[in-house]
Amino acid sequence: MTETDNSGTGQLPEPRRVRRRIPRRADLAPLLRFRAARSAPGRASGRAHTIEDLRQMARRRVPRAVFDYVDGAAEQEIGIRRAREAFDGVQFHPRVLRDVSQVDTSADILGARAALPLILAPTGFTRMMHHEGEVAAARAAARARIPYTLSTMGTTEPEEVRACAPDARHWFQLYLWRDRAAGEALIERVDASGYETLMLTVDTPVGGARMRDVRNGFTIPPALTPRTLAGMAARPAWWWNVLTTEPLRFAAMTGFDGTVEELVARMFDPALAPVDVEWLRARWPRKLVVKGVHTVDDARMLADLGADAIVVSSHGGRQLDRTVPPLHLLPRVVAAVGDVCQVLIDSGVRSGADLAAARALGASAVMIGRPYLYGLMAGGEQGVERAIDVLATEYTRTLQLLGARTTDELAAEHVSLRQPT
Repeated sequence: MTETDNSGTGQLPEPRRVRRRIPRRADLAPLLRFRAARSAPGRASGRAHTIEDLRQMARRRVPRAVFDYVDGAAEQEIGIRRAREAFDGVQFHPRVLRDVSQVDTSADILGARAALPLILAPTGFTRMMHHEGEVAAARAAARARIPYTLSTMGTTEPEEVRACAPDARHWFQLYLWRDRAAGEALIERVDASGYETLMLTVDTPVGGARMRDVRNGFTIPPALTPRTLAGMAARPAWWWNVLTTEPLRFAAMTGFDGTVEELVARMFDPALAPVDVEWLRARWPRKLVVKGVHTVDDARMLADLGADAIVVSSHGGRQLDRTVPPLHLLPRVVAAVGDVCQVLIDSGVRSGADLAAARALGASAVMIGRPYLYGLMAGGEQGVERAIDVLATEYTRTLQLLGARTTDELAAEHVSLRQPT
């Protein structure tokens, strides 16, 4: 296309001349946005805008073996990729002309309101990610008004976590051990400490083959090998914190040195059966959650056995590889048992939009592990708080853009799942 002469003279108009001048100080002042230098890890994590930002910060702050333990999954890691791709395949169907100037993000989780449909999942060896460990996560959860779940494989005493975050909603995750008497003693200890919910994990008859850990020579606690000694130079702050705080150990069990797979093989009971769930239900007086459900039939069985909630879960892809994405199973499980018990979900969640999608497909709440551990590695307690804030901000915005004024308004009409080709 050529420029047209509209003057009638046949000549193009002269280009307008730009007058230049020297900028004054008053002109520059509004443009200056310098930030004060912030080097402390906790403050640095405040610059994260997404969970992926926190993940990249975490990668730079901890030794590779520690990061890979959190970030990795079983075998070829196909299952966790599928779980994430399931959320990537969510298609939203927003409603318009709804007043969303104010939204209520709260949700009922086992009979009490939480500020978000979100639970911090149980994670093992948490003080290895950051020396503040489980206490940091519990305190951040308390401020966010969401439940926190302490793991049997935790590195802080259940009583200490409870005392350090008295306002939190404390849940405890349980593996049933071969030594049933020791397991019963732990249940009594957790009960006496005032934990409101017990979560039984049932998808670990044996340990998954986590190949990153195998290749890294990862052990609990970290062994001082030539490789780890060399790593001290690259991550001195992490090693300083590990070596100058309480030694890493399993707070709920006797000492153990070795790989995760060796621990699971020695401690956990591969003969776990429905009768064991009945045994536990009879001994635990409060809410009981069963985690690791991956079929509709198992969901029905556990609902019949008295579970107050079940978690549709692939263990973050860390046990059996190539599993069906929990998000794809969720609607069928909710249809089967949702009127009997609550249905929770984990695995593959990375954003507040993922929370909204899971809730719209029937989940009462979503459990997260890696997202808050990235925050913990990036900046301790402040990093966990930042991870929760990121998810809360994204979740609130997603509600507004979907035209939903409350969490309870989210429904199947808001989402559809794009099936993989």
